[in-house]
Amino acid sequence: MPILDSPQHPKCFKPLYKHATCGSTHQANHIHSSLASLLLHFKYHILPHSQTSPSIWHCCTNTMDRVTKMVSERAVVIFSKSSCCMSHTIKTLFCDFGVNPAVHELDEIPRGRDIEQALSRLGCSPSVPAVFIGGELVGGANEVMSLHLNRSLIPMLKKAGALWV
Repeated sequence: MPILDSPQHPKCFKPLYKHATCGSTHQANHIHSSLASLLLHFKYHILPHSQTSPSIWHCCTNTMDRVTKMVSERAVVIFSKSSCCMSHTIKTLFCDFGVNPAVHELDEIPRGRDIEQALSRLGCSPSVPAVFIGGELVGGANEVMSLHLNRSLIPMLKKAGALWV
């Protein structure tokens, strides 16, 4: 039984996210995820080796499982904060392209702070906005804007199934 479905975690049955709609009605047909490698990286390379108590691993694995589940929802997933101007800019950019991302406002969801810390451990600095395309971490606002300026973002979105045109 996955940790998220465990009766020990009743909070997991509550909605964990908010979807932002950008007027696009299509859903991605195929979402592939490479978060298993990120989870292994998180478990074995990012956490200090002195922290080996089962409760610490359970807590961290639960958070990473939650992030993995959230990232697999759509072709484009954005972790954001409602008060962050850079997050707003990135959400607007994707909506202007006609992409319908799953947007998770970390300041409005349960365990948002834990998710923000997990994103920081994955290399997101600052932790928001954090953009995943096709299940893979792209990065924050700087990385997304760089991809956009060098004309790599649109092909990446098409490959992930977020754009049809």
